[in-house]
Amino acid sequence: MSWEMMGGVSHSYRLAPATALSGLARLLRGLPPSCGPVRLIGVDGHAGSGKTTFAGQLANALGGAPVLHLDDIASHDELFAWTDRLLRQVIEPLGRGETAHYAPYDWRARHFGPPRPLAPAPVILVEGVGAGRRALRPHLARLLWLELPHEDAWARGQLRDGEEQREFWAGWVQAERRHFAEDPSRPFADLLVHPLRMGYEVLPGPAGSSGPDQDVTEGDGPSAMC
Repeated sequence: MSWEMMGGVSHSYRLAPATALSGLARLLRGLPPSCGPVRLIGVDGHAGSGKTTFAGQLANALGGAPVLHLDDIASHDELFAWTDRLLRQVIEPLGRGETAHYAPYDWRARHFGPPRPLAPAPVILVEGVGAGRRALRPHLARLLWLELPHEDAWARGQLRDGEEQREFWAGWVQAERRHFAEDPSRPFADLLVHPLRMGYEVLPGPAGSSGPDQDVTEGDGPSAMC
């Protein structure tokens, strides 16, 4: 089964880990732009599911594609209420073909830092919990979901962050539950990414059917909507 066909099937097709990222990169590069000249790719999943690691490896497979981490957009006071800031600082400028400037949040100092540029690129990955939220989906060329049960993902995240973040995690789990109950991402994922011991398995997602505006085609022109 070719990558070009994965968006339009209802079956699950397993790919060898060695070919998963290279095939996925080829698919994403061939999509029509979704945000100005950019193919914006959302990488969503539960906290601790491995989104950052996966996005980094996919970015390498894409030849060094930029990665926007939503941890830089969120804050202690706005774990999920950052949509307007992301749209204003990143999505709208990219949609005009301009360099975006966003202020990354420092989670230890608890304040936003100096602006950081994000220039338009053929593919940009947006990685983090909530990357597939309702307000962002119209700007995404594809939405990927890291398929790991929330209990396992949260356990991994808490083990990674240690005892000093225990109180933060207690609040985060409640906030994430509330967010996905109100604004779920997984039902709209085009592809499901299963972490393996070595590599990844990429399968069609719940929304993995190519509609009239989701055909996999070559093209570098700007999109009509962002």
